[in-house]
Amino acid sequence: MELSGASAVVTGGAGGFGAATVRRLAAAGAKVIIADMHEERGNALAAELGDSAQFVFTDVTKDDSVDAAIAAAQELAPLRVAVVVHGGPAAGKRIINREGEPYSADLFARTVDIFLTGTFRVLSKAAGVMSKNEPLADGQRGVVITTASIAGYEGQVGQSDYSAAKGGVIGLNLTAARDLSPAGIRVMCIAPGTFFTLAYGAMEEDEAQAKWGSGVPNPKRMGHADEYAQLALQIAQNDYLNGEVIRIDGAQRFNL
Repeated sequence: MELSGASAVVTGGAGGFGAATVRRLAAAGAKVIIADMHEERGNALAAELGDSAQFVFTDVTKDDSVDAAIAAAQELAPLRVAVVVHGGPAAGKRIINREGEPYSADLFARTVDIFLTGTFRVLSKAAGVMSKNEPLADGQRGVVITTASIAGYEGQVGQSDYSAAKGGVIGLNLTAARDLSPAGIRVMCIAPGTFFTLAYGAMEEDEAQAKWGSGVPNPKRMGHADEYAQLALQIAQNDYLNGEVIRIDGAQRFNL
């Protein structure tokens, strides 16, 4: 799909994966909405990219907030690409603790709301707008790229909510691609492994690589955010990629 003359929305666009993807899409000719809750990073990225990008404060758990981001994209150009790559609360608690007390169902539901329901909210709303686009070659009107995790396949201790949510994103992918095929809208999912992003907080990259990179078979390092972005751009441009989940993890498989 040709991106010049199109707009894109990237939820989590001010984060590690998101910012790299915004830069890639803008370089390919798209006008990009940086949809995120982090105003300082989002505005800084928009200033860096000039006329190619605009920041819109976006909460993926709110219908009107997602609607506003999509409407902003439509004002720039027809919406052809939506990349759902927002972050959320960190996992880290077992289903029961040492005293046998259960993990809060409300916290579990909150994680699922952000990562799974939030993904569906962006996917469905973006698809609704894309379905009204004039078709391009092969009847294509747009593409939605969601983000899972290899934790959706091989969750670790303390990741029950996160793994359930990301597993749900994986399960949603093929059904969504089939549902949206008549409208000429593709749906793809990326499942990243261990990448060095803003999720590692104040940890230096060398320190993180030493701790986590050794567990990756080849290349023996953590992933770089731009490697995710490179794949997202290829998915957007390649019309024959549809209905698949692509692991990008250096052949890493989580074990206990």
